[in-house]
Amino acid sequence: MFGRRKRAERAGLPDAWRSILDARSVHWRLLDPGERDRLGELADWLLRERRWEAARDFELTDEVRTLVSAHASLLVLELGESWYDEVGAVVVRAGAMDRAPTLSGGRGIVTRYPGVIDGEAHHDDGPLMVSWAAARREAAQPRWGRDVVLHEFAHKLDMLDGTLDGTPRLDDEAVPRWVKVCTNHFEAVREGTGGRILRDYAGTNAAEFFAVATETFFTRPIELQTEKPDLYDVLAGFYRQDPAERWRRAAVATPVVSQPRIVVRYAVPRPVDSTGS
Repeated sequence: MFGRRKRAERAGLPDAWRSILDARSVHWRLLDPGERDRLGELADWLLRERRWEAARDFELTDEVRTLVSAHASLLVLELGESWYDEVGAVVVRAGAMDRAPTLSGGRGIVTRYPGVIDGEAHHDDGPLMVSWAAARREAAQPRWGRDVVLHEFAHKLDMLDGTLDGTPRLDDEAVPRWVKVCTNHFEAVREGTGGRILRDYAGTNAAEFFAVATETFFTRPIELQTEKPDLYDVLAGFYRQDPAERWRRAAVATPVVSQPRIVVRYAVPRPVDSTGS
């Protein structure tokens, strides 16, 4: 256990944290100045108040700590740090890990995939693990629709009410619509009629549906809003954010960058200092 003195000694964000995010995170470039300030406060809190560990001789550099903590903080940008009360330790590995097939959902371990996985989250103040290779790659390419940090920390939000069931802690009046909308789209994914915006893994169980939907909400928001407006609306209501509008603002300010196999082309905000990208 870490006492108060040890907690105070944990390092927060480095001095160059803004430059690191500008070079490495598309999501960061989409935020307005006020949102950036709040994200920095939350990421600094997460680094100081939670235990961070490196697996198998991996080094927790300033870049690693900054990028992972910032993307985790994006989820709670308008919710606050108390939503991470279920986070014990954050463990970062160099790459994916092998493990035997494990059932997802319920209490205990949640795995993204059986076999080789990029992340996992444990219940009851347990650790959360992410692959740095995946986190770094996906932070630069949100249009792939994946972000291991968003995915695993979404599981922690889901766990906060004590049940890993795809429904985070909500106001009572919001629960019926949430359950109806998410159940409809979850069943559509399982039946193969859910379209392409949500990957098949969303049909594993309700917990994975929420985590995948969260990834998609932040990484491909315009497409999600267009194809599944009711799902986008309930997620926007929960997170109190409108990432589709952020992308639209960026599209006005930045020339469109073509991407193969992407139906909706997004403008990717350029880093101020491109030497770091």
